[in-house]
Amino acid sequence: MSRTKVVPIPVMGRHNINAYLLLGRRPVIVDAGTPGSGQKILAQVTAHGVDPTDVSLIVITHGHIDHFGSAAELHRLTGAPLAGHIADLAPYSSGLVREPYLPTGPMGRLMAPNRSLHVRAEPFEPAVLIRGETSLEAFDLAARIMPTPGHTAGSVSVLTDAGDLVAGDLIAGSFMGLVTSRPANPPFHDDPRQNLASLREMLALNPTRLHIGHGTPLDPDRVRRRSDPAR
Repeated sequence: MSRTKVVPIPVMGRHNINAYLLLGRRPVIVDAGTPGSGQKILAQVTAHGVDPTDVSLIVITHGHIDHFGSAAELHRLTGAPLAGHIADLAPYSSGLVREPYLPTGPMGRLMAPNRSLHVRAEPFEPAVLIRGETSLEAFDLAARIMPTPGHTAGSVSVLTDAGDLVAGDLIAGSFMGLVTSRPANPPFHDDPRQNLASLREMLALNPTRLHIGHGTPLDPDRVRRRSDPAR
């Protein structure tokens, strides 16, 4: 099976909100941006020479509106099944994010009232329900889905054979990615301690790079230093 390549798909700004295209024997899309982003994501997928009908799977990392907002639309545009963790099934089935958002600091408190975070997305039912670590070999991709709860109960990341970790909101770039290459907490975590445990668990697997939902790729050593100040 061919080595997996990770291609960022900007959904908002240059890297404020990212989806990802994973290229192996067949392509896989990770995350679906905000509502109404399907055509924009698809245009970037096709610009990389990918036939949308060849997409084998769409993985949603968690049940926040900026990650699952266009999942149903992307499913229609590509025909690819959707994958999501069972613990975030309620937001997916209703199209509504679990309330309230729980801020991690001043940025989250500033963002929490923003109406765009509370809109209703088109609901969807994942055809592939994730309950634990899941190989993607059946979808012709050398990678595996890793449950990484904490940001939400059903948060997942995707770890490729090359060691790239597509991490959703397990960690973020500072100021929602506006400050490049500097790790920071996302504005919200449902359970910060559990998220930190998930982050440390993923770092113990020695990923080569962390590809995040908000910001440019992060160096694992910088993330380790932030997650373990005693190092």
